[in-house]
Amino acid sequence: MDVPGAKIYYKDSGGRGAPVIFLHAFTGSADVWEHQIPAFTRAGYRFIAYERRGFGRTVADPKGPASTGPDDLLALADHLKIDKFHLAGTAGGGFVALDFVISYPQRLRSFTLLCSQGGVQDEDYREAAKRIAPEGFDKMPESFRELAPSYHVANPEGVKRWTVFESTNRAPEAARGPAQPSKNRVTLALVEGIKIPTLVIAADADLYAPPALMRRIAD
Repeated sequence: MDVPGAKIYYKDSGGRGAPVIFLHAFTGSADVWEHQIPAFTRAGYRFIAYERRGFGRTVADPKGPASTGPDDLLALADHLKIDKFHLAGTAGGGFVALDFVISYPQRLRSFTLLCSQGGVQDEDYREAAKRIAPEGFDKMPESFRELAPSYHVANPEGVKRWTVFESTNRAPEAARGPAQPSKNRVTLALVEGIKIPTLVIAADADLYAPPALMRRIAD
């Protein structure tokens, strides 16, 4: 799909079911949903996932306009002639998803936020998030930061598959374009104004967005 400054790659199962759009993590791409696609299509939904600017096969013009994540998502929904849809965003994808919910709630049937700090900018929230990570945390391997110890033990093949996704998720440097700004300064006060059905999912071994942090968004 062509948008100002970029050509966005997406997957669409098609069909007449209610559409669900999935936003991947910073370590992911549209390929990471390989288990969700058959589950949702069997349940009668239309499955859609895309790669944001800077990721996967999406190509952005380094000199072009950056736009915003919510506006790219809106352009995709308009391109596919989708009026209202379910939205699910995980980890870094949850930042764009929450920004979209605040910007365009009239386009959504429901919203699911999975294991994500959500890009909330309240100072005390940001300080709480900083307390999670020790010095040097950002230098540790992505697989350690993103995957729970129990997952490493129980599903070594899953770890290998995840590593393939993570190693190929970034677009080539020449195709990344400028960093996308947020459309809103996301705050808990804005989150409080969300009226559409919303599900917040946290994971007890998440090193970025543990339940105590995500509970503040849910509350």
